[in-house]
Amino acid sequence: MTLVQNFPFFSIIIAMFSGILSCALSGKKARNLSLAVIAITTVMSAAVLRFCMGTGESYTYMMGHFPAPWGNEIRAGVLEGLTATVFGVVMLLSVLGGMDHTAEDVEGTKLNLFYVMIDLMLSSLLALIYTNDLFTAYVFVEINTIAGCGLIMIRQKGRSLSAAIRYMIMSQLGSGLFLIGLSMLYDVTGHLLMSPARAAVEAIEAAGSYEIPMLVILAVISVGLAIKSGLYPFHYWIPDTYGYATPTASAILSGLVSKGYIFLLIKIFYRVLGRENVVASRIVNVLFVFGLAGMLMGSLHAILEKDTRRMIAYSSVAQIGYIYMGIGLGTEAGMVAAVFHMFTHSATKALLFISAVGLYEVSGDKKDYKSLRGAGYRNPLAGIGFSVGALSMVGFPMLAGFISKLLFATSALQSPNKMIITLIGLAVSTTLNAIYFLRLVITLYSREGDRETRGAAERSAVRKSSWKLRLAVLCFIFLNLILGLKSQPIVQAIAAGLSTI
Repeated sequence: MTLVQNFPFFSIIIAMFSGILSCALSGKKARNLSLAVIAITTVMSAAVLRFCMGTGESYTYMMGHFPAPWGNEIRAGVLEGLTATVFGVVMLLSVLGGMDHTAEDVEGTKLNLFYVMIDLMLSSLLALIYTNDLFTAYVFVEINTIAGCGLIMIRQKGRSLSAAIRYMIMSQLGSGLFLIGLSMLYDVTGHLLMSPARAAVEAIEAAGSYEIPMLVILAVISVGLAIKSGLYPFHYWIPDTYGYATPTASAILSGLVSKGYIFLLIKIFYRVLGRENVVASRIVNVLFVFGLAGMLMGSLHAILEKDTRRMIAYSSVAQIGYIYMGIGLGTEAGMVAAVFHMFTHSATKALLFISAVGLYEVSGDKKDYKSLRGAGYRNPLAGIGFSVGALSMVGFPMLAGFISKLLFATSALQSPNKMIITLIGLAVSTTLNAIYFLRLVITLYSREGDRETRGAAERSAVRKSSWKLRLAVLCFIFLNLILGLKSQPIVQAIAAGLSTI
């Protein structure tokens, strides 16, 4: 085994131990350690991606070299390496862009605890991506939940505490259902490692036994992870959670955490239950319906919002609906589109949250549409960054969101029974996206406003965004353009990864 093949294990352990070490460090040192660890693990993930693309195969890493069923395993391939790399880049830029506001929003004595939560979040996301063990996945789902709650409530301002409580309640409901599903699966198959469990599921399917229990297992696991990822109608924790956390926490929670749960669900579908069995069970039809509902209802809620933070948060409900709609198509093309949109949404939503910070800075730290009038002129780079993110979500050509919607549309053509409703849903949702995103973009570049609004804007315009925020916005714009202009190799890598997952 080469050194690179050890990187998935090392990256999880490094992130976890950096969180332990940060408990004893000052806020500044904990911040620097977190940035270094995120950068190192991202480089490791890129190395794993390059190695797997070179071999064209995935591989299994046995911790302690104990084989199944006693050992714990990590499995890495093209899709895992690509996902970990994208997640690492988004997390690094989110922490960097929101660094100064984190120092302002979090009490100085608790600043190191914020970065402890960042380290634990990184470790849990990497574990969800790489693990080949179902119980290990559950353990890191819980670590992810605890870290998420910590990131929300550590601000201790406004509605952050109530948002954290709501997040915890819904997350524990999802975790409980997920654990029940795993317990039933273990009872039926006798395995927690994914590969032996898949062999047992195949034997059960061949014998034609446990049909009802297997359907219940599939439904419970799907619903549990759907709740945790915010699929409509289980989305009511999202607006407060994303809207009242620090900018870094909002970008990470919106861009990465929900995608980690969706990626785990995709792994279970492919590696444990079998994609063919999932399609045959008709569960994908349920996910398809709720995905379409999320696409439309999330956008309608966003249109009605007056607070731009909550508007951006509600747009996440719609975009998560896109992902589940792609999964619900039940085809390989639909799954490729769903995974690509995971990457698109991760990069674009983080860009929106970080860019919005620069706009709030020059608008008296107010978030309503009236106060943001003309903010694109007062902070040009933040205005450009937000406009790029908004146009990407709408589906403007050359940007990442356009490729996502193109992939969804073409994949719908391969599913005749769902083609018409999918294309109609895409058209209506895109129109609604344009209404609330372009309305805000037009507001940012409108010079009109009353005297009170102009006076407050002029007084706050003297505040300049830090170089860290400007660098993060520039890098996010570049990442979005890469996903939009260089999408073909990424799409091919996703397809290759799904074939070996």
